[in-house]
Amino acid sequence: MQNSYWPTAEWEVLEPSSLGMDSTRLSEIETIISSEYSNINGIVVVRNGRIAFEQYYNGYGPEDAHHVTSVTKSVLSALIGIAIDAKYIIGVDQHVLDFFPEYVPDAAVRQKREVTLRHLLNMTAPYAFEDWQEPLDKMCMHPDWTEYTLDMLGQKGSIGSFKYSTAGTHLLSAIITRAAGISAREFANEYLFKPIGMKEIQDYNMKSFGFDDLFGVHVKGWVNDPKGITAGGWGLTLTPRDMARFGHLYLHQGKWGHRQVISGTWIQESVEMNLNKYGYLWWLREEDGVFAYLALGDGGNVICCIPSKDLVVAIASDFIIQPRDRWTLIKENIIPAIID
Repeated sequence: MQNSYWPTAEWEVLEPSSLGMDSTRLSEIETIISSEYSNINGIVVVRNGRIAFEQYYNGYGPEDAHHVTSVTKSVLSALIGIAIDAKYIIGVDQHVLDFFPEYVPDAAVRQKREVTLRHLLNMTAPYAFEDWQEPLDKMCMHPDWTEYTLDMLGQKGSIGSFKYSTAGTHLLSAIITRAAGISAREFANEYLFKPIGMKEIQDYNMKSFGFDDLFGVHVKGWVNDPKGITAGGWGLTLTPRDMARFGHLYLHQGKWGHRQVISGTWIQESVEMNLNKYGYLWWLREEDGVFAYLALGDGGNVICCIPSKDLVVAIASDFIIQPRDRWTLIKENIIPAIID
């Protein structure tokens, strides 16, 4: 990628062949999406820093923002890294309860005092629920999501065992607010979105917290809890092009132009392969010699970064139950279109 070009204001769109991709193979993706991935609303494929393929479906266009569900978690991971770089947070081994001095845990639950930011980031904090059976609805009905999650934290289980928790990522958002004095949404606008040309996320002043407000058709901007804390695990709306910008930033080790937006060290730690195949709120995959890290959200929302191919794939989707795995589309139709 030429150092003089960064897609801050606008993406360059070039012929796939000039970016080392087969235009015929890419054009076949449209038919495949229509027949097998009908809930995809937008897809952007970036190769060597330029858009090689971009299409929209179901009446959507490039300016339309989509609720990217748990892709939000990977954005929050970036904010924690930025907050550490800026010295708002000491580091990932700082204890969670350091940020909530008013919270007095049950003396019998000693594990709660040992949980660190690292455990929240890599999903190895202890909770009472079984893995993938988190009662998220209970948190959403509670007037104080932070208090609810602190109460749940450290109950049963053991530190170090993988257990996926969306409530845990909400604690990370609350920690950003405690440390920096502003919401994670405001922090993201100032230190992440603005520097790389992503759209500013407005405050929509939520007045209702029903299902459609939190997860469904009324989601816009970035969801917050009843206390005004930005939702940590979901609720962010992004355009596919802005999703691609975020992936592009990570592919270039946090550098954007002459500015180091996120430290390269943070990104390396965030996507380092491990036994759980889960980094700091990023899913990790290595298949057929290709390493990828992915921000994944329900319904098939994806930001897929493949460093060895200088490739970013951003996919925005409507929520449906059990959508077809987007990795299949990337592995079988996008990676094979690379011809150099």
